[in-house]
Amino acid sequence: MSIQVGENWWKDLFDEVYLLTDARSVCDEELTCQEVDFLEETLGLDKSASVLDLCGGQGRHSLELSRRGFENVTVLDYSRYLLDLGKKRAEQEALNTLFIQGDARNTGLLGHSFQFVIIMASSFGYFANEDENKRILNEALRLLAPKGALLLDLADRDYLLQNFKPFSCHEVNEDITVSRERELGDDIIYHRETVTSKREGCIRDRTYCTRLYSPGKISDLMYSLGFSSVTYKRDFMSREAEGDYGCMTNRMIVIARRS
Repeated sequence: MSIQVGENWWKDLFDEVYLLTDARSVCDEELTCQEVDFLEETLGLDKSASVLDLCGGQGRHSLELSRRGFENVTVLDYSRYLLDLGKKRAEQEALNTLFIQGDARNTGLLGHSFQFVIIMASSFGYFANEDENKRILNEALRLLAPKGALLLDLADRDYLLQNFKPFSCHEVNEDITVSRERELGDDIIYHRETVTSKREGCIRDRTYCTRLYSPGKISDLMYSLGFSSVTYKRDFMSREAEGDYGCMTNRMIVIARRS
């Protein structure tokens, strides 16, 4: 394996450069609205429901929920940069979305305090060590109220394996180009991302990884941890026709409940 990934790569990757490299997804307001439409319809969300947007970044989904009248929406993420952006936007729009910095494996939040926990945009599976991913699921289970639901938005393993591309490149604007090399491990994709500016040269050269889950594997894992009624939906917001969006090209939704 030529692409080596540090254990804590996620701690400082999500900054202003990330908003450039992934702008096609995480800064697409039309896409965000479509995803929130799906959340409302699928979960049957009540406006008073307590919702935790775990690993929620700048809170694009939570802000949209708040715009639609949801009264109790919380974003938890590790990136102070993204949280500050979300908080600033909430203040500008007079929204009551709450932003909290923390580690998804040990949030410090009160147990049984949320009716819904959502982990969107392939923000689960960052750890090559599966025990660390399990800690996030265990924490989500602890935070859910009885009969509450966890929704995971995952990369579709089977699609990615069948359509694996070891290299992709796209232009962010007239100045910035993003190149990605990929290598396959044991149900893990290792990425090397290079961001180049025509004016400034290389502004990022970083590695990261994404763990892949089949419907059967994630279902078995969630049942083993104590979740119930695990269901899944494939082809969630498929963008195959638009080009190579990496792990965001074709996604799978998994929903599980606390007994």
